[in-house]
Amino acid sequence: MNQPRLAAAQNERHNEPDYRLAPHNLEAEQALIGAILVNNDAFFRVSDFLRPDHFYEGLHGRVFDIISSLIRANRTATPVTLKTFLDREPPVGDLTVPQYLARLAAEAPTVINTEDYGRTIYDLATRRSLIGVGEDMVNLAYDAPVDISPRTQIEQAEQRLFEMAETGKYGGGFMRFAEALTDAIEMATAAYKRDGHLSGIATFLRDLDEMMGGLQSSDLIILAGRPAMGKTALATNIAFSVASRHRTETLPSGEEKRLDGGIVGFFSLEMSAEQLATRIISEQAGVPSETIRRGKTSQLEFEKIVDAAQRLQAVPLYIDATGGLTIAQLAARARRLKRQRGLDLLVIDYLQLLTGSGKRSSDSRVQEITEITTSLKALAKELNVPILALSQLSRQVEQREDKRPQLADLRESGSIEQDADVVLFVYREEYYLKSRKPKEGTEEFFKWEAEMEAVHAVAEVIIGKQRHGPTGTVKLHFQGELTRFGNYAPGDHLPAHHD
Repeated sequence: MNQPRLAAAQNERHNEPDYRLAPHNLEAEQALIGAILVNNDAFFRVSDFLRPDHFYEGLHGRVFDIISSLIRANRTATPVTLKTFLDREPPVGDLTVPQYLARLAAEAPTVINTEDYGRTIYDLATRRSLIGVGEDMVNLAYDAPVDISPRTQIEQAEQRLFEMAETGKYGGGFMRFAEALTDAIEMATAAYKRDGHLSGIATFLRDLDEMMGGLQSSDLIILAGRPAMGKTALATNIAFSVASRHRTETLPSGEEKRLDGGIVGFFSLEMSAEQLATRIISEQAGVPSETIRRGKTSQLEFEKIVDAAQRLQAVPLYIDATGGLTIAQLAARARRLKRQRGLDLLVIDYLQLLTGSGKRSSDSRVQEITEITTSLKALAKELNVPILALSQLSRQVEQREDKRPQLADLRESGSIEQDADVVLFVYREEYYLKSRKPKEGTEEFFKWEAEMEAVHAVAEVIIGKQRHGPTGTVKLHFQGELTRFGNYAPGDHLPAHHD
């Protein structure tokens, strides 16, 4: 079989003592193209992962690109039909390009091996990309600009490696609308078939899922509230519910497909991993966390804790409790988790504890928060997972008669509202009403007592913004001693206790 133009140059380079060719296999490229030209159905064995730029020989890449266009347009790809598109190509040795392709088709091996040839070409292209990353790392390490720290270099290299590990899914430039349309139809079909008909990841809080359709991939979801409202508890409940219901199936290709739940990464910038684990054990065992911390559990309660801990061992919930992370460090760790373990949902508690890149000391906190929220939205798109980020609210909430949060209450930066796809507020009227207890026996006391009865164990999640759905308020049941949120049903909450 005649080799392409580059093969001749390759033979000459072998004589150079200090020169190493990049990994490639011209025979595999020739065999693949020949097999497809003989039987166009062979194309679909490699079309989902192989691209023209994966070919080492430029001519082969251009030929594969033309073949792809013809077959996708329901036309036949043969040396004859390709001839029109290759007239300006220089000859391959003593053969014209159409003659060269005819020879590849005539000498093509069995079509059965087409996918193996495609995988070989793809793997070698990946190795060449790795070499490129390595060379860039070395060159940058030798001649790094003053304003680029070694940590930044590591993060940049990690991002490029992550993109490679994700098979070029991100940063691929423009795509045809037809491809986006196909993805949208597949998402709608999956939602129709899935229990609950949700297009996103279920929070398993019925009314919230109904209004949001679940947590949508690539969305930045802000969960905000004043202290003691339970925003960390709600985030923890959602994270654990998603992780504990994680189910997958193995496709014929060997790839794992998520059926329900998901793998969760939790950045706990405020609480330690132990405190977070105690909250989850408390919720699952039905034992107050205060009782666990003080060692006042009964024998029965301790057995419940042990049983819950055993059940939690296999839950794919990964906690990073490192304090003082920069947004770049967080992004690098999230990429690493997705590459090594997988990732379906990322939770950050909480946004204001992150720091920016620190490039300019003159940056205000507002500018820093803007950088953080912009980076989080970009990270959600890059990883193709929902990011649930907790946020504080400004104190101006406390100065109003109606203390239900509004978008204007988001602390420190309008960019939080701008960059977020969804903004949720947690609000508990009981917390504020409890502090306004009047003197017992008075008419005001009986009125207050009736109001307390109505709001006891009730929490509100206010959807203040949602790009792809309605806004409104969802009621949840809240058990403060267990820091547990659940579905709300009127009349099912416990009677209030007024101390």
